[in-house]
Amino acid sequence: MKKKLARLEIIRLIISSKEISSQDELLQELAKENIVITQATLSRDLKQLKVAKAASITGKPLYVLPNNTMYRRVKEHTPVQEMLSHSGVKSIHFSGNLAVIRTRPGYASSVAYDIDNANIPEIIGTVAGDDTIIIALEETYEREVTKMKLEEIIKNM
Repeated sequence: MKKKLARLEIIRLIISSKEISSQDELLQELAKENIVITQATLSRDLKQLKVAKAASITGKPLYVLPNNTMYRRVKEHTPVQEMLSHSGVKSIHFSGNLAVIRTRPGYASSVAYDIDNANIPEIIGTVAGDDTIIIALEETYEREVTKMKLEEIIKNM
């Protein structure tokens, strides 16, 4: 099962970082990542991920992830294995009793979920968008202590 979950994550990363318009193209990209599967398996994976096709600005049909028909694509290519080794967090900034975390597109929700479930006392709550998380902090929080606690949750921050 771990193998399938890893494959599904790689498919998500490929679709979000490249313009893929056919299963053949996606199979070729998967092969570059040393994942060789049949077209039937890929078709089932795409169905499970609820991947759809949407027209790009030029009208070319492209695979998109659910609820992301206008998904922001990454311009520079990063190998999928490298993307998997990072949490997706780009930066964190504090202002008053708020913190703003920037992530790669599509990562904010899962990072906010991890933060919420860590039960850090000084964190009142989070609000996540596609690539940004707003954290409401207690008025008496200590910035460095809170940042260290967040770094324990978010690896490679």
